[in-house]
Amino acid sequence: MVTQALPIADRPGKDGGRAADGEHTWAEARRLAFDCARPLGPERIPLREANGRTLAADLVALQEMPHYASSAMDGWTVNGAGPWVLTEPGKPLGSGQASPVVTGGVIPPGSQAVLRVESGQLAGKAGGQPVLMVAEGAPPGEPRSGQHIRKSGEEAAAGEVLIPAGTALNPAHIALAAIAGFDQLEVRGKPLVKMLVTGSEVVTASLPAPGEVRDAFGPQISTVIQMLGGVPGSLIRIGDSYEEWLTALGALEAPMGQWSDVIVTTGGTGRSGADHFRTATAALGGRLLIDGIAMRPGHPAALAKLPNGRFVVGLPGNPLAALMALFTIGAPLLAALGHQPLADICRLPCGTVIDSHAASTRLMPFKWINGLATPVRYTGPGMMRGLASADGVMAVPSRGVQLGEPVPVFALPWRPELHNTPAWP
Repeated sequence: MVTQALPIADRPGKDGGRAADGEHTWAEARRLAFDCARPLGPERIPLREANGRTLAADLVALQEMPHYASSAMDGWTVNGAGPWVLTEPGKPLGSGQASPVVTGGVIPPGSQAVLRVESGQLAGKAGGQPVLMVAEGAPPGEPRSGQHIRKSGEEAAAGEVLIPAGTALNPAHIALAAIAGFDQLEVRGKPLVKMLVTGSEVVTASLPAPGEVRDAFGPQISTVIQMLGGVPGSLIRIGDSYEEWLTALGALEAPMGQWSDVIVTTGGTGRSGADHFRTATAALGGRLLIDGIAMRPGHPAALAKLPNGRFVVGLPGNPLAALMALFTIGAPLLAALGHQPLADICRLPCGTVIDSHAASTRLMPFKWINGLATPVRYTGPGMMRGLASADGVMAVPSRGVQLGEPVPVFALPWRPELHNTPAWP
């Protein structure tokens, strides 16, 4: 896919700052949401939760690995040339002695090699003890000195770095940490995100009746938050009253075993008497950092910071508008908290003429068709059909764009291919 970097002079938000009505521009809101947060400190988590997390400090071997000499085969440990008189397992061996051993078993002192079970046979007794001999079919020269013995420390010495800091952990890393004796790992912090889904008209099952809508957030918002680098926490559903808002926000901010770093709310960000995001966050001592964005859809989005340092991301109630707001301010916020850079924005040639729109950036899902970013259909604020088929989202400036003109675009978290395209300089 051919892309073109966005020149500095053309960056949105560099020449006017705020839109005419006082709302933040799209680019300004995105940058502010990233700049307002600092990376979270490291945390210790169980091994089972570590996949995909980033190691915060070097993982160092606590002791030699392996920490004892062991057998690589089922068979017998032996000292000297055969035949050998069998002794009790685990006892030190003298010359001409052998003892049974299983794979992974401790090699007793005096052992010079392991004779695997396929290469040995018991033949008679000497002084009442069984005698071990090399079987006729054994390979010539068995057992050679050191054969089938795993020496202690052959994988790592005590104090050796096993996994360097900054590594994105995979299952093999986790297995290595377990073998090394670790129960927990110190990883870079990731933001814990709790969610508040509002709306008395929202139903969670079956076909909605007139005046009702199906819950579009509950089934997917935790997954999207995880894709954006957050750790999804609890989700609360409420109606539309101020009392419900205040109670729910207070409950989500209570420790309940673990503080959240971010609360994401849906609905209630408008300016009517039925919208309570601003009044409820203000009642908790919150301060608005973003109060509306000059973009469509999603312009009522808001971002607040509470006195304890937690953030509240207010998304509009319409599904598409909410996701556009989440990508605009939620994604940069989670990136900053989670030690990640602000995601790249690139430019792709537009597949159609898009007219101007009074002072608002339009976020338009598009498909990549014949080398052009072409807007999809069905992209009303409450529609999800267009986004479901899209390859990315274009940020169309208020002046519009011409056919073939490069337009800023960003990747969808479930279609990350655009992350590999050039960023703004």
